[in-house]
Amino acid sequence: MELRVLKYFLVVAREENITKAAALLHVTQPTLSRQLMQLEEELGVKLFRRGKYHVSLTDDGMLLRRRAQEIVELAEKTEQEFQRKDGELAGDISVGTGESNSMTALSRKIAAFRREHPLVRFHIYSATADEIQERLEKGLLDLGMLSEPVDIGRYEFTRLPKREQWGVWVDREHPLAAKECVTSGDLLGVPLLLPRRERVRQELAGWFGDDFEKVEVAATYNLILNAANMIRNGVGAALGFLMGNLSDELKFVPLSPPLETGSVLVWKKDQAFSSAAAEFLRRLKYSE
Repeated sequence: MELRVLKYFLVVAREENITKAAALLHVTQPTLSRQLMQLEEELGVKLFRRGKYHVSLTDDGMLLRRRAQEIVELAEKTEQEFQRKDGELAGDISVGTGESNSMTALSRKIAAFRREHPLVRFHIYSATADEIQERLEKGLLDLGMLSEPVDIGRYEFTRLPKREQWGVWVDREHPLAAKECVTSGDLLGVPLLLPRRERVRQELAGWFGDDFEKVEVAATYNLILNAANMIRNGVGAALGFLMGNLSDELKFVPLSPPLETGSVLVWKKDQAFSSAAAEFLRRLKYSE
């Protein structure tokens, strides 16, 4: 498979129209159609369902789209890692992070680094710890900031000083909003939004104890801003970190007994870094 053809495939998959995709790619429609058919012959599968005015992906096509996106992204990242501009440090650093207050410390380190090396660009990928680890393993990320609990046996790491405080986010009109803290018993009978990660739910189950079997789970989430939207629209109350003022309509009430979570910044053992990523990591270690 040629990288150029995979890029063609991704544009067609996005536009769902070969004529429009050909115009965007500055190639003729027959040329693009021939490239796609050759790709299908090479893989031995049908990638598109072809209609009169548009095309759509088959199941095999959807699988290739996921793989092609990873391949193209990794190829572009590799090219960027070898960038040099007149001897100045340049290039791209990819960092995966969850939603946590530890991002503040990381942002300050990024800002300080870019004051010295303005040609370096950072790409932040927000996701759960599980998704970040998957991208680290595929080489799509240089560093990952992970909220515990998490298995870090495969990684080098530095522990971040900020610990996250758990609590429940509720609408300000909710009865729990009047409390200074909430117990597991206070949350029984309340529709709850829980983080999607299984390890995190297990940690919360430990905090609830025997009450966890009685919890009403209304939904799970992986981004707190989406959870905040569901709270405002009456889906339930969300268990999550204290994250400043998510919304004037919401209030954070801490858990009792308190529950806290740490964060770690990780990278693959024996990983070969670009000059920019290696220097940033050296600064991180030096500042510990």
